[in-house]
Amino acid sequence: MPKTWILVSNNRQARFLQRSAESSVLDELADFISPHSSMASETPAGDISGDAGKGHGRTAHSGTQFEPKTSELEKERHSFARQLADYVNKGVSDQHCHRLVLIASSQMLGELRPLLTQAAHKMLYRTVAADLTKYQGEELRQRVKEAMAPPG
Repeated sequence: MPKTWILVSNNRQARFLQRSAESSVLDELADFISPHSSMASETPAGDISGDAGKGHGRTAHSGTQFEPKTSELEKERHSFARQLADYVNKGVSDQHCHRLVLIASSQMLGELRPLLTQAAHKMLYRTVAADLTKYQGEELRQRVKEAMAPPG
C-alpha cells in the first residue's frame, strides 16, 4: 500500500507523519527537536557570534583575506536539517514511503532540499513554505490536507 511521508518542520522542531493512499489519517512516525532549540529562541535574529571573519591585517601577509563567518545559529540549523534529511533519505532508500511532502519554514526548506538524495527528490510530491508545527490533531490534519491540495 503506497504511503506518503509528510515532514512538518521549522528550524527548531519537526514531525514526520505518514498517510496511506486510501486514508486521510495521519500517523506520527517521529519527532525531532533541535538540540539547541532553546538557544535559537534566545539569540536575536541576525546576531552573529564572534568576529566578522578571520583576517590577516598587519602580519606577514601582504594582503587582507577574510573568510565568510557562519553564525552558530546557521550551523545548528544546518545540522538539524542534516538530521532530518538523513531520516528522509534512509526512509526512501529502505522503501518505507512512495511519496514525500515537505511543509516547512522557508529557511528549513532552503537547508533541507540540497541534502536530499536524488531518489528522495524523485519522490517529492510537493514542497510548501509554511510553519505548521504549532498545530495538533484535526487542525493539523486539515492544514496538511490544504497544503497537499493541487494549486488553483
